[in-house]
Amino acid sequence: MKAPEAEHWNIVGGKIDHFEHSADAARREAEEETGLSIGHIDFLCIAEEMVEADRQHWVSLIYVTRDYSGEPQLTEPDKLSDMGWFDLDDLPQPLSIFSKTAFRHLTR
Repeated sequence: MKAPEAEHWNIVGGKIDHFEHSADAARREAEEETGLSIGHIDFLCIAEEMVEADRQHWVSLIYVTRDYSGEPQLTEPDKLSDMGWFDLDDLPQPLSIFSKTAFRHLTR
């Protein structure tokens, strides 16, 4: 993960390509980063982070799925040092802002 939250655990994600729908980008990024095949997804929430020190403003459209197949694997070891599945009541630390926002919405 790059700044602003390098060394934080984060949910899968990435940038939307030009003229790509955000849901399609979410599915594509999840498949690229996990090696899983992703089926139906639902919009979960929006997360926003402003880092004034770095003059950065990030907005993330977060989607969720329970419709996937395959075995998860670390497909981008040059970008990610580790990955894992965790229970919502036993999450690794520290978490990124985007992850905290997503998990807060999942536990409502």
